[in-house]
Amino acid sequence: MLTVTPLALSEVLEITPRRFGDDRGFFSETYNAQRMAEAGIDLVFVQDNHSYSAAAGVLRGLHYQLAPRAQDKLVRVVRGAILDVAVDIRRGSPGFGKWAALEVSAEKGNQILVPKGFAHGFVTLVDNTEVIYKVTDFYSPDHDRSIRFDDADIGVDWPQAVAPFTLSQKDEAAPLLRDAEVFE
Repeated sequence: MLTVTPLALSEVLEITPRRFGDDRGFFSETYNAQRMAEAGIDLVFVQDNHSYSAAAGVLRGLHYQLAPRAQDKLVRVVRGAILDVAVDIRRGSPGFGKWAALEVSAEKGNQILVPKGFAHGFVTLVDNTEVIYKVTDFYSPDHDRSIRFDDADIGVDWPQAVAPFTLSQKDEAAPLLRDAEVFE
């Protein structure tokens, strides 16, 4: 059993698997292809990624891969907490340039599904945060792109409590949405 809840951009979903707990802790089936298909999510994941951030305020994103190597992402946190953000970058979409965010945490046990056509990023809310995410296509450096996390035309409301943010060189140099190669 899992709960699926659309976010502000209805294609972006919060997925919360059921947890079975007792005095020892809990058990949760974090991914089950059959249960996902029953919920209308029929994706084939081909790669798992694991990210560790030592400090709060590590910001990764906004990342995506262009077609034909675009990726759907199913993101969960196994330690700590993040604010996860998805930005619609499908030119011609009514949601183009709009964003949705969700706090994803090990404590909540929730996940976020970011579909193809959306840029993805997150910022760690606490120290020692680990994120694991599944993707539907392999990493392709030739199709890998990014958009500046603080693009005023997008206006993501990043949590200032963990600022200043720690960014990679790639993310510091990312173009603005208006200059980025996106989905047509």
